[in-house]
Amino acid sequence: MTSRAGPGPDGPDRPDRPGRPEAAPGPGEGRELEDDPEDLYENTPCGQLSTLPDGRIVRVNATLLDWLGYRSEELVGRRTFSDLLTVGGRIYHETHLAPLLRMQGRIGGIALEMKAADGSRLPVMVASTVRDGSEGRPPLVRTSVFEARDRRAYETELLRARREAERERERVQQLATTLQRSLLPPALPGIPGAELAAHYHTASADEVGGDFYDLFPVSGGRWGLFLGDVSGKGAEAAAVTSLARYSLRAASVSDPDPVRVLANLNTVLEHENHGADPRFCTVVHGLLTPGEHGCGLVLASGGHPPALLLRADGTAEYLHTPGGQLVGVLPNAHFTATTVRLAPGDTLLLYTDGLTEARTDRTGRRGKRYGEEALLDFAAGLAPTSAAGAVAAVGALLEDLGEGVDDDTAVLALGVPASRKDPDGPDGP
Repeated sequence: MTSRAGPGPDGPDRPDRPGRPEAAPGPGEGRELEDDPEDLYENTPCGQLSTLPDGRIVRVNATLLDWLGYRSEELVGRRTFSDLLTVGGRIYHETHLAPLLRMQGRIGGIALEMKAADGSRLPVMVASTVRDGSEGRPPLVRTSVFEARDRRAYETELLRARREAERERERVQQLATTLQRSLLPPALPGIPGAELAAHYHTASADEVGGDFYDLFPVSGGRWGLFLGDVSGKGAEAAAVTSLARYSLRAASVSDPDPVRVLANLNTVLEHENHGADPRFCTVVHGLLTPGEHGCGLVLASGGHPPALLLRADGTAEYLHTPGGQLVGVLPNAHFTATTVRLAPGDTLLLYTDGLTEARTDRTGRRGKRYGEEALLDFAAGLAPTSAAGAVAAVGALLEDLGEGVDDDTAVLALGVPASRKDPDGPDGP
């Protein structure tokens, strides 16, 4: 006996019952859902265009006709694809796209502008492929056209934003350059019996650095000089730099002793350091006394890299001031001084740590720090040299290190001309 399955306990199956998904179309049923291939071609969301190899239009779909405002009979057999392009697009098509299409057989992602019947322009992206003429079929070029008004507007806005950002960066750089220049002396003074040179190397045109130097007259025919480096960058560092320069000069007028000048600056900065981002600096301060046969120099340091002394006999050494502490950190910081005599042919070189902390790899991404040992070897290769020669050589070194120099660097050199005779030397009386 043959049995026939009946309905389940819930009754006969129904397609609208909850929890029962509808069956997917079986093989071949999808064609019935897309009922008209011709309608698909004519009304697809992108324009379609077929041309002969010489560019004459043989077929165009309704979508593209609607975009451009033409009737089919106005284009088919009468116009070429390049006729629908703007002048610039036509030149680009004839000189680049058409030759490339003949060589490769397909191109894609090409941005053009098409010219509508009313003269307006339509930004589009096009892709073309060549159907060869085998099997008795005429060769055709099939082109898909994608409307790109929104894309063009987006690209235009990006370009506008980029240009505005570039203009803003130029304004920032100009402001940074102007502010940086205001923190440095416009020119070094002339000191009888001495020669001077200075250089400032900017690591970034977008930020103001905290490096500074100056040289100025004080009482008794003596000269005060300093070179320093404020922590950080930007407007806040520039404000502290300005305060430090003013304080150093003002203190030197009343009492030019280098140790007491640094102590005064320490009091000023420590008093100001009550915010969330306290600033400090390293400074070397000197008192120069020119003489008939050389110069005397008292040098005090507050946490600053040691000065380099390049002697007339071709040797080079660091002039250490041990124990000098950072300026602006401790209320009773300790500073020390040393005394040196510069004879004819001697040169003293002061610098900030942007030089010794530079990376030896030009890209700045790797490589060891340049360091004080390498700088001493470099100086030994220069000695004897003039102040201008030493500064020029260090400037060239900074340029050669390239992006390895990631911090601003100030350099100040003081020398005694070699032509002056030292009475205590072998040529003296």
